[in-house]
Amino acid sequence: MATKPQAARQTRASAVVDPIRWDAERLERDRITAIEAFRTERMKEPLKRYIGAIDVFGDAFRNLFSMTVDLRQLSRHALDVLGDETLCEALRYLPGPPISLDDLKVIADVDSMTPKALREDPRLARRLIDTVLMGLDQRRFPWIAEGREPTDKERVSAILASAALVATRKVETARRNEGKEIQEGRVRAALERHGFKRVDTRPIQTLSEAPEPGKFCMESLLGTRKADIIIGLWDRRVMAIECKVSNSATNSIKRLNNDAAAKAQAWRQDFGETQVIPVALLSGVYRLKNLEDAQDRHLMILWAHSLDELVSFIDQTKKSA
Repeated sequence: MATKPQAARQTRASAVVDPIRWDAERLERDRITAIEAFRTERMKEPLKRYIGAIDVFGDAFRNLFSMTVDLRQLSRHALDVLGDETLCEALRYLPGPPISLDDLKVIADVDSMTPKALREDPRLARRLIDTVLMGLDQRRFPWIAEGREPTDKERVSAILASAALVATRKVETARRNEGKEIQEGRVRAALERHGFKRVDTRPIQTLSEAPEPGKFCMESLLGTRKADIIIGLWDRRVMAIECKVSNSATNSIKRLNNDAAAKAQAWRQDFGETQVIPVALLSGVYRLKNLEDAQDRHLMILWAHSLDELVSFIDQTKKSA
């Protein structure tokens, strides 16, 4: 049987609504619903974005190969490659595995990759190219180590494989970012429909700086940790919402327990045990045990597929205020 919001706890001043705590049966039911929604979304997602990214970066790798004579003259054309945003991104996918921009700068000991900095000190460009070549994927580009020209088949295969690698990363990143943005947008819309007013983002070091009752702000620093959405409840407490999308049960540990639950503990430490209600608004794939563990760490669990429960809880704080 589902656990309903706990009855108001009586105090001398007022009746305080306790955060919702679900039993295992209700958590499991919502967990399965979220997984089914995730499957439907993934199956319906069009290939258009992936194919589009392959087309864009297929052209980028063909241009890179043409400019550098099949990568054999990368150093000679370093400034041209590094000065072009798309070619520079393609360059980072030549190693196996690909190297991030931050890692490339650290390993090459380069503080700035602006065209001006590279022109003023050509050694920086050489170090960047040398770093890429040290990790070059020899399976995709065997001709480099062998000191020869690629065959037509090797060239076509290398370009397609590299473009597919970039496209996969682009789609995965977009999925993560858009899932979170969609969640935040739905919460924002639900609050505004319910009469809440959005106010400016701000750092909140004391509860007096938080949104007033009936108001909310988007991503803001609350104490020492950021929250995606901060709501001023009617009983003058603060609700801090973290929007989390997980694409696997393993990933859910990071999203829920290592991130959202850790923030909940930090906020309780910064502001006291009762003044902030930390909430994880979830969609995607989660393990039941991780959900239960998160609740045990004072994180209230809500789901993107049932935002009515968020609004209902807020209403209860108005009745008790």
